[in-house]
Amino acid sequence: MIYLDSAATSFHKPQEVAEAVYDAILHMGNSGRSGHEISLTSSRVIFGTRKKLAVLFGMDDPARVVFTANSTQSLNIAISGLFGKGDHVITTAMEHNSVLRPLYRKEAEGMELTIIPCDEKGTVRYDLLEQAVKPNTKGIVCTHGSNLTGNLVDIKRIGTFSREKGILFVVDASQTAGVFPIHMEEMGIDVLCFTGHKSLLGPQGTGGMCLRKGLEIPSFCVGGSGVQSYSKTHPAQMPTHLEAGIGHGIAGLSAALDWINKTGLTAIRETEQKRMRQFYEGVRKIPQVTVYGDFSTWERAPIVSLNIGDNPSEDVCDELAVGYGIATRGGAHCAPLMHEQLGTVEQGAVRFSFCYFITEEEVEKAILAVKEIAEAWT
Repeated sequence: MIYLDSAATSFHKPQEVAEAVYDAILHMGNSGRSGHEISLTSSRVIFGTRKKLAVLFGMDDPARVVFTANSTQSLNIAISGLFGKGDHVITTAMEHNSVLRPLYRKEAEGMELTIIPCDEKGTVRYDLLEQAVKPNTKGIVCTHGSNLTGNLVDIKRIGTFSREKGILFVVDASQTAGVFPIHMEEMGIDVLCFTGHKSLLGPQGTGGMCLRKGLEIPSFCVGGSGVQSYSKTHPAQMPTHLEAGIGHGIAGLSAALDWINKTGLTAIRETEQKRMRQFYEGVRKIPQVTVYGDFSTWERAPIVSLNIGDNPSEDVCDELAVGYGIATRGGAHCAPLMHEQLGTVEQGAVRFSFCYFITEEEVEKAILAVKEIAEAWT
């Protein structure tokens, strides 16, 4: 199988990740609950992983790195805790449903919502940001990179704008964490939400959020914490305040971070972008193939989404899988507003997403497959 669905989840992972999870199952207990060795081992691994993530994302307090199951949970915690009735929040048409649905739910509860559209290439309209701000605007929530087009958002530009206006900035880094440099302080990010199972190369069921100092969010899930057991309320200290139930998967994420640090963000990003660009150049001029997104810059997530004539995207994906052994993803990709902007609501799109481990030969096979399907189906 040629796996080109890394934007959904990373399939190729460093061997060290699997070994770390296996070792954790054998040797890690419940962190923070006991003083015996396997509990302490777990605590050391978890704290060490917080430190690595704090360094990776440009923050100086590992205690403000909170582990969750994924970015969906992180975004729900942030949006539900920070915004409410009477507040106004700005987002973009590039967003995944993990951003949109929590915002829609708050909108139904009385929050105001403004969605900034994109241009014909799927790039956010920055020129509309200033006029979107209202007296009651409390925050901007947006993705760093579209999971459909691969277009990036200039989060430093929006972060600077947010600080000037005195409003909160929440970033969904699901498609970019582990590939693009992110520095919360320099980029003006108040909350960074990430998942471990995509470009961070960790196990599924791992993720988290990073909070700047001074920002408080109410507990989203309360219960056992291992401390202050006689209190009727959940502990206020971070990260316990926002965490519930973490363990073996974090050991795998820690090993993945070690591999990323050893390999280097630049090497990872450049390799993925080369594979993406190789594929794009190979398919963009094939008759009946329509490619979506802005490819005028190299600075984009390693994603190429396309359609072949009027063929349903799911049918093309099935043919790629069955006829060529190539794994891709079709359909809506949980990005409904982006499809509205691109005019692909009914058809969806076939998404090819590339990782560090994909070879040039595999990319050439994928190009050939698209060419043959286009010739046969149109």
